[in-house]
Amino acid sequence: MPKGTPTGTPTMFWEGYSNDRTLISDNEKGEQMNSLPKEQLIVALDVDDLKQAERLVEQLVGYISTFKIGLQLFSNSGPDAIKMVKDRGGRVFLDLKFHDIPNTVAKASEELVKLGVSIFNLHTLGGVKMMRKSASAARKKAKEVGLPPPLILGVTILTSIDERTLKEELKIKRDIKNYVSYLSSLAKKAGLDGVVASAGEIKKIRKTLGEDFIILTPGIRPAGSRVDDQKRVATPTEAIKAGANLIVVGRPIILASNPLRVVKNILKELGNAQ
Repeated sequence: MPKGTPTGTPTMFWEGYSNDRTLISDNEKGEQMNSLPKEQLIVALDVDDLKQAERLVEQLVGYISTFKIGLQLFSNSGPDAIKMVKDRGGRVFLDLKFHDIPNTVAKASEELVKLGVSIFNLHTLGGVKMMRKSASAARKKAKEVGLPPPLILGVTILTSIDERTLKEELKIKRDIKNYVSYLSSLAKKAGLDGVVASAGEIKKIRKTLGEDFIILTPGIRPAGSRVDDQKRVATPTEAIKAGANLIVVGRPIILASNPLRVVKNILKELGNAQ
């Protein structure tokens, strides 16, 4: 198992995500590098209904492995959206950002395990107790039902928030990089597999928490794309070179006239960035 693989996580699911590949042969390394972009890129199915999502999955599933289902699609289609992706051979990152009292989030986490999601997240601002109880409940439930334990990530600070919003509206005095690093340390203390953080915070997280910690980076915009409501953005190359394990891209792909062409271009860019 690669050194960067989170404890208790299936090797096959993570063999492409490790930052440290020194424990595998040169041939294995070459094979992993060729397949790595497919594992790194997650496409966000931020659409209104199941039919739209289904069209995107059927078009892209041969090129990427994981699709993000967020509040928009889940509110419309619920668990049917998860089933649709899985039935077509994809994996699911369920992006619902749980933030509630510990017992409520733990029980919800157990239900997600039974749905067979591969990744889900919860807010680090819910505190260590909430995160720890939820992670423990999810892993215990996975063992009970005979399913692989999902990757559990802590959401730090949304990429739509900038320094001004953090300090003036939320009254948090730390700068974003230091605050995200602090929240990431709470996630690791609670036993989560990693965090969701923008590219600008990756190097500090890596320096503080090491390589054996997964970082998923949203707010990804290919060069020339609209920023929309995002504030802390990066290109795919910038995120991967900074040390991201996984990146999420939504609107630049799903709103394109040819989503597959955009995916192929991003995969090529990721391949060149390794």
